[in-house]
Amino acid sequence: MLGKTSYRFLLPYVLRYWRTLSLALLCTVGFVGTAPLAAQLVGQTSELVGTGNVRQLLPWAGAAILLFLGRGICQFGQDVLMADAAFRVVYDIRLILYAHLHRLGVDFFERMGSGDLTYRLTGDVEAIAMVITRVFQQLLPALLTAIALMAYMFYLNWPLTLAALIITPLMVAAISWFGERLRTASRRNQDALGGLSSYLTETFAGIRLIKAFATEETILHRFQQEAEKNRRAYFQIARIQSTQYPVVGFLEALSIMSLFLLGTWQIGAGNLTPAQLISFGAAAALLIDPVNQISSSYSSLKVAEASLDRSFSLLAIAPNVQEVRDAQPLPPITGKVEYRHVWFAYELDQPVLQDFNLLVQPGEVVALVGHSGAGKSTLINLLLRFYDPQAGQILIDGIDIKTVTLKSLRRQIGIVPQETILFSGTIAQNIAFGDSEPDWERLIEAAKIANAHDFIDRFPDGYQTWVGERGINLSGGQRQRLAIARAVYADPRILILDEATSALDSESETLVQNALEKAMRGRTVFMIAHRLATVRRADRILVLEQGRIIESGSHQELLAQSARYAQFYTQQYLPDGK
Repeated sequence: MLGKTSYRFLLPYVLRYWRTLSLALLCTVGFVGTAPLAAQLVGQTSELVGTGNVRQLLPWAGAAILLFLGRGICQFGQDVLMADAAFRVVYDIRLILYAHLHRLGVDFFERMGSGDLTYRLTGDVEAIAMVITRVFQQLLPALLTAIALMAYMFYLNWPLTLAALIITPLMVAAISWFGERLRTASRRNQDALGGLSSYLTETFAGIRLIKAFATEETILHRFQQEAEKNRRAYFQIARIQSTQYPVVGFLEALSIMSLFLLGTWQIGAGNLTPAQLISFGAAAALLIDPVNQISSSYSSLKVAEASLDRSFSLLAIAPNVQEVRDAQPLPPITGKVEYRHVWFAYELDQPVLQDFNLLVQPGEVVALVGHSGAGKSTLINLLLRFYDPQAGQILIDGIDIKTVTLKSLRRQIGIVPQETILFSGTIAQNIAFGDSEPDWERLIEAAKIANAHDFIDRFPDGYQTWVGERGINLSGGQRQRLAIARAVYADPRILILDEATSALDSESETLVQNALEKAMRGRTVFMIAHRLATVRRADRILVLEQGRIIESGSHQELLAQSARYAQFYTQQYLPDGK
């Protein structure tokens, strides 16, 4: 929680645009300066109105027109310049937050809901724009106007001004009291809205499963609960604000009535003329709007402070994996991988790998087999530096991967995941993922290796065919072949196949298996699979259990041992395990 320091974190981003803000402040000064002049004009013209002399009134009317024209021009300049600065700041913060999120580790995204993160980058950041515009378009002009008007009122009659301002501390205390409650309620509301957004993202992503299991009513009930939390949080804010405005309004009215009573007394004492009292009253009337602006702006800033807390709290999170200060790019590799005395645990009291050692030669195909939780995915996560081991080293071509830049490391490792992720864009963009100017010859060759070229060519738009969100307009086999093409296009020396055929029908599996065999040629391959048919051709099969290698050998060698691998194979391929 950043609390009251949130605005201090925002200040450096605002000061980047000090030139624009300086011009806006000049306009604000011009706008503010017209307020006392307007009050004086009211007092001067009040005497002339009673005479019925239009000629004497005309110059003052002309002056009033010019005054309010200048006031409007200054307000326009102030608002446009402030809006320009505000949205530039929002643009900067949004980019910085998004870039920072990409520097955080996989563990962070496993803890956080995607809907909540999306809202922080959209709704919360938009609230920051509101903070800036409120401060510079409303709060600052209102404060300066209030100061200018009160200075003019002191000039006219200081005893009357002091008497009128006696009630001000009550107003300040009331505004502060309401503001703190609004801040707390707004934090609850933002959290509830983030939870609702996260739940929506989750349900839309799993809509097929929801329909397949006919769980719409259950999902709707859960949605009602999340929406009810959001409703209650919103209502709490509305209730506080609904109480605040009448209370502050009553204090304002009390101040005005006191003004008229005391003003009449000052005229009787000969310390004030009727025209001056009218000017004083005009100034007091003009003061009401700035006070209201200060009140509402303060409330809004307290509401937005919750968004500031949520946004800047992300920047306070340090990545779990960081590059060393003198990290060097990983040179082109042959693909030799070594795990040397590696210890790792996601939770420190529950080790996943214990003194783990493994040497994989360049071009070797290694299959990882074992029950869920045996450590197969952990080995891959460590190789990609999604996590770092608590002890030990992982080396590629004899180089400790902790000493090289993350980008250079991951650019030489390709992955074909179990759940194929495609992005909205063309087929070509998905194959050449991350390459803004793809090599078309290499792209088409990658598609041919992945057995994807023929089905792509049958689309009317070919490689320019638009892929819907998550590739929903393609079959499972087509999506998987595009994932293989994407990995081949990157031309990695190390290839990771994570359950790459587990969710395919037999026809698609055959095409994908053929594609994988071509993709694996000349590369070091780590293959994770539960279906043992996919690992038979591996050079070496490692059976993992509780983070240790308990068997190692080829398919035939492990079957001949009649141990754990043979047991797995028997359970999958022989009826009733016989």
